[in-house]
Amino acid sequence: MMIRIGHGYDVHRFAENRKLILGGVEIPYEYGLLGHSDADVLAHAIMDALLGAAALGDIGKHFPDTDEAYSGADSMLLLREVCRILAENGYEIGNIDSTVIAQKPKLKDYIFSMRETIAKNCGIDVSQVSVKATTEEKLGFTGRLEGISAHSVCLITK
Repeated sequence: MMIRIGHGYDVHRFAENRKLILGGVEIPYEYGLLGHSDADVLAHAIMDALLGAAALGDIGKHFPDTDEAYSGADSMLLLREVCRILAENGYEIGNIDSTVIAQKPKLKDYIFSMRETIAKNCGIDVSQVSVKATTEEKLGFTGRLEGISAHSVCLITK
């Protein structure tokens, strides 16, 4: 059995008149995130971790922001496509561990829903998905409420 590990990172700035979507879950907040798709920073970090572990590029390669087909795209649909690509190449997801970095909004009440949504769209059990949230104690761009970032690591097997 081959075991591979991947890491993904993404960041999006806050924007007015946008929904805040994290891990496929709409979070009530005064701002959303700016991006070509729905700007789900958590989903994007997860997709990059999965693709990177398999050495299959990144989301920019598979879903370029220059392609209007992905304008406003639901990142959960893109995540399902990434999982299809992994399976097509003989990979299975062992686990996904992610951290969202956001000063606001507080995310603790949405963590389990995010885990469930990510697991469902990856075709894995919720026990294989971890989502955590933290602040940067008002430091950096997330601390200044300019945006949100996310890191994700994953293990895949073949």
